[in-house]
Amino acid sequence: MMDQLEELPLFPLNAVLLPFARMPIHVFEPRYQELIRNCLRSETGFGVCLIKSGDEVGGNAEPYLVGTACRIISVQTHADNTMDVQIEGKRRFRVRKLDEDSFPYLVGHVESIQEEEVDDENRLHALAAKTRELTTSLISHALEHANMQISQIRLPEDAYALSFVVAEFLTLENIERQRLLEYTDTAERLVELIPIITNHLDANTEPHYSNISLEEMSEWITPN
Repeated sequence: MMDQLEELPLFPLNAVLLPFARMPIHVFEPRYQELIRNCLRSETGFGVCLIKSGDEVGGNAEPYLVGTACRIISVQTHADNTMDVQIEGKRRFRVRKLDEDSFPYLVGHVESIQEEEVDDENRLHALAAKTRELTTSLISHALEHANMQISQIRLPEDAYALSFVVAEFLTLENIERQRLLEYTDTAERLVELIPIITNHLDANTEPHYSNISLEEMSEWITPN
C-alpha cells in the first residue's frame, strides 16, 4: 500500500484550509522557506494541516491527519528572506505515514480522500437549494451592513463545491472547520451547515461572517 501513496510536504498551521478557499501565509522559518522554494522548483504544491497539539513555530507540532493540498498562487520574498505566500485549497488528503527525518519539514505519505457516492439525489438537491437560499440572504445582509449594493449573488451549482464555499464564508472555530473537512458525505456537510447559517441569520447582533475581500467574493457577486 505504501508504494501507492503520494509524498507531500506538510505545513502545519493553526488554521484549516478548505478546498476552493484562498489563504495568505507569512513564512519566516527557514525550513518552511525551503519547503516553498522546493515546491516552486518542482512546480508542485504542499499540504496544509491543522495543528492538533504543539506550537506553530518550532519542530514539535502534531498535525491532524486530514488536510488540504494547495497550489501556490503567488510568492513575495522580502529582503530578510521572509515570504508572503498566497495559496488556494484544492484536494483533500489523509496522512497514512509521517516522515520527520528526510527533510527539515514534515512530509506525509498521503492518499486522496474521495467523496461518497450520492444515495439520494433529490435530498442532496433540496439541501443544496436550502443552503444556497440561506447563504444568499446572509451574504446580502453582510454586504448591506458594509453599505455595499449588489445586483446578483452566484453560488456554486455543484453541491460539493457549495458546501466548502459556504463553510469558508462563515466564521467557525478551527475544530468545526476540521470536522467539515473530514466529512466524506456532501449531504451531511450541508446538514451541518444549515443550522449554523440559520443561527447567524436569526441573531440580533451584528452578522457573523468572515472578512473575505471583494476580490475573493468576485466569483459570487455582481456589484451594482
